[in-house]
Amino acid sequence: QVQLVESGGGLVQPGGSLRLSCVASGTIFSLSVMGWYRQAPGKQRELVGLITPGSTTTYSDSVKGRFALSRDNAKKTVYLQMNTLKPEDTAVYYCNARNQFWGQGTQVTVSS
Repeated sequence: QVQLVESGGGLVQPGGSLRLSCVASGTIFSLSVMGWYRQAPGKQRELVGLITPGSTTTYSDSVKGRFALSRDNAKKTVYLQMNTLKPEDTAVYYCNARNQFWGQGTQVTVSS
C-alpha cells in the first residue's frame, strides 16, 4: 500500500519561505515521478511542479522562479522549497506519486 505523508505547512508572512516534505512508503520511489499540487478554497486542484526520477523538474508559470523541487531517493522524500511567498499561494498542498497516489495535504497560509 502506497502512503504519502506531507509536512512543513504553516502560516508565513508575504515574502517568506517554507519547505514542504513528502515521505513515501510502499512504492518504488526512485522510479516514480513525484509531484506537488495545490488547491485553494473554491478552486480546482492545480499542478505546482513535477520531478522525475532523474530530478528533472517542471513548474507551473505561477511558481516558476520562486519554488524549487528536489528529492532524496535514499530517504524516499521529495521537497518543495517555496520562496517569496504571496497571499495567492495560500492553499492545501498535496504530494502525488505516479499521478496515482495522493497524500492527505498540508495547509500553507500566506498572510500578514
